[in-house]
Amino acid sequence: MTKSDLVSEVMQLGDLTRHDAETIVETVFDSVISALRSGDKIEIRGFGSFRTRQRNARIGRNPKTGVRVDVPAKRIPFFKPSKDLRDLVNAHEAKTTSLPGTTARPDAPAQ
Repeated sequence: MTKSDLVSEVMQLGDLTRHDAETIVETVFDSVISALRSGDKIEIRGFGSFRTRQRNARIGRNPKTGVRVDVPAKRIPFFKPSKDLRDLVNAHEAKTTSLPGTTARPDAPAQ
């Protein structure tokens, strides 16, 4: 899904104009970026959390020439999905996957 697809989804769900849907999507993204820049953590229940992680400075190598390169310390964005999101993404696998020689019951809990 692209950003344009997401705007189209918001447009259809909210019965909005394309401009209004783009404004909503941009506002959400800008809010996430702003919070991460300031070092805040964002938690969306049932979806996941965004935070930054610190990477230490290190010495790398240019793969083409083999010359040593100093890589500075930096913060990188990190997303950790919630258990609910992981379960939703893997729900179809739990229903279709069964052990050899057994019959999967649709009402049986996934293991």
